[in-house]
Amino acid sequence: MTDMPTWLKPHGTPWVVTRETIVYDNPWITLTEHQAIAPTGRPALYGKVAFKNRAIGIVPLHADGTVTLVGQNRFPHANYSWEIPEGGAPLDEDPLDGAKRELAEEVGLAAADWREVLRMELSNSITDEFCHGYLALDLTPTAAAPDETEDLAVVRVPFGEALDAAVSGHMPDSLTVALLLRVHHMAVKGELPADLARLVLADTRP
Repeated sequence: MTDMPTWLKPHGTPWVVTRETIVYDNPWITLTEHQAIAPTGRPALYGKVAFKNRAIGIVPLHADGTVTLVGQNRFPHANYSWEIPEGGAPLDEDPLDGAKRELAEEVGLAAADWREVLRMELSNSITDEFCHGYLALDLTPTAAAPDETEDLAVVRVPFGEALDAAVSGHMPDSLTVALLLRVHHMAVKGELPADLARLVLADTRP
């Protein structure tokens, strides 16, 4: 990791919690209402969603420059979403172990080369959800085992085509957009094998 620029240092006074009440709790999230003092010194009411899993996202990049994507119906937006393979890892589990499990379960792939390429805070104004993003290389088939609530479609497309779909808004899932852009950034920066970088950067437009 590169050295942190000096301008990234914290400023001001942190939030102070004076009282908290759990409003809702289930096996995946806890919603807590906080009475707090804001960094400005003003009293404030704050609701926070705490997650009991880390978010996991994986870009399965094949040697021919294609990526495997997953399609499914998502509940919150009531929409159909094409995404990279994603899931959750319990807080006491190694995130890489969670990524290996999710890749196998969702799309039936195993990878010999795993690289953690991005860490993200997701919607950090109201949640504490944290994401570990991985690039999976040297892929081989394995048995798939989707969750009992998942009806998944799987497609394999050129990387550039997937990236174009993400940045044009056809795949708005945040993990998908961020991790495809990160892999493209790795290709530009020379952080991928040369042959694979050329395939990632290839223009797929007709």
